Amino acid sequence: MKNIAVVGAGTMGNGIAHVFAQHGFEVWLIDVSEEILEKALSTIRQNAIRQVNKQILTEEQMQAMMHRIHPVTQLATGIAQADLVIEAATEKFEIKQQLFQQIDKLASANAILASNTSSISITRLAASTRRPQQVIGMHFMNPVPVMQLVEIINGFHTEAHVTTTIVELSRQLGKTPCVVNDYPGFISNRILMPMINEAIYTLQQGVAGVEEIDTIMKLGMGHPMGPLQLADFIGLDVCLSILQVLQEGLGEPKYAPCPLLVKMVQAGCLGVKTGEGFYRYKNGPKEKEVNPIFHTHRTF
Repeated sequence: MKNIAVVGAGTMGNGIAHVFAQHGFEVWLIDVSEEILEKALSTIRQNAIRQVNKQILTEEQMQAMMHRIHPVTQLATGIAQADLVIEAATEKFEIKQQLFQQIDKLASANAILASNTSSISITRLAASTRRPQQVIGMHFMNPVPVMQLVEIINGFHTEAHVTTTIVELSRQLGKTPCVVNDYPGFISNRILMPMINEAIYTLQQGVAGVEEIDTIMKLGMGHPMGPLQLADFIGLDVCLSILQVLQEGLGEPKYAPCPLLVKMVQAGCLGVKTGEGFYRYKNGPKEKEVNPIFHTHRTF
């Protein structure tokens, strides 16, 4: 594989493009918005500068990496030469399904189609195409340039050679691939999201405050980030969508989203990306304080 297309230039899409370009692949980064593409390239450059400062990359390697990323707004142009197309759009089935139908029509017959979904069924997405045997999940973790794991998800029809190809490709990126089967939430979010949901329940019920919950899980359980801060980092809307997928797909009450989470999403408090979630953020995720709303004694 030489040519990679990444559909969606948001947080995950630009991180995926960064990692592939860093490891010598030609990358077409596709989004409908020129503004989003410009922001993505700026983010990639800023992250690459950090790598130079940490001596992970040289200045020359960074410049070569940036030249390997080709931003485009036309889907057909972006995937015309792709050996692998990775969809990194919003975590909504209908949006991803529509994209897979378009990609399937435009991509070469031999191209592998992958989704970066964190919870949606690969089998359902594959059924939208004429090549379900060439569809697979490639779930990167955020931030992509830093996190080691790639969760690889086999759909019902995914062929063994496709899985082997993606496993080897992940290793070429310096990642550790873990292969799982297609069940709601896979492994990562089937285990993580109920923990985050339970943390929100403990806040809603007044068991402890935001900082106390996060501190207990960091210092007591060795987690690098508390569950409420992590929810803000992921995006509360994304957490809600994943829990809804788990509840619908597995049909168990324990996956029902906490009412406080639902309320916060309805209020537009989505975490770091809106500047307000369980914490308030002034200049990105590092400058934070507990959201003042949780200092009051109101009932949520």
